[in-house]
Amino acid sequence: MQKTSFEQNGGTYRTVEDYRIPNITLPAEAKKAIGVWGLKRKDHLMKHKRVQFNIMLMNGTLWTHLAEVDDQASDMFSRLVEQMKVNESITEHLKTENQMEWVARMNNIEARAREIVNHELIFTA
Repeated sequence: MQKTSFEQNGGTYRTVEDYRIPNITLPAEAKKAIGVWGLKRKDHLMKHKRVQFNIMLMNGTLWTHLAEVDDQASDMFSRLVEQMKVNESITEHLKTENQMEWVARMNNIEARAREIVNHELIFTA
């Protein structure tokens, strides 16, 4: 019996009833904990970059990529919020004096920072 190209390249089969099924396994990849930013990136890849998602999954680099993006996005978000607070003079004094004003301005800053992180890191190629 002639070997298939799969067998010629080192592949093996297992027999289940009348069928020969190739023994294929994905490379082991450490599943790192990912947060909200990593989950958003995963969702974006699954919906809009399906080929890239599948390649990364098969290569065993998907979870590492998601964890890296999550770390970068978290750092960027924190840095942006702090910079905007300084630029717009939002202090603890304002927080004690006028809490509603402070909450409104902080919500605005966080929304803008989220948009920047999404545009720069999450929804990019």
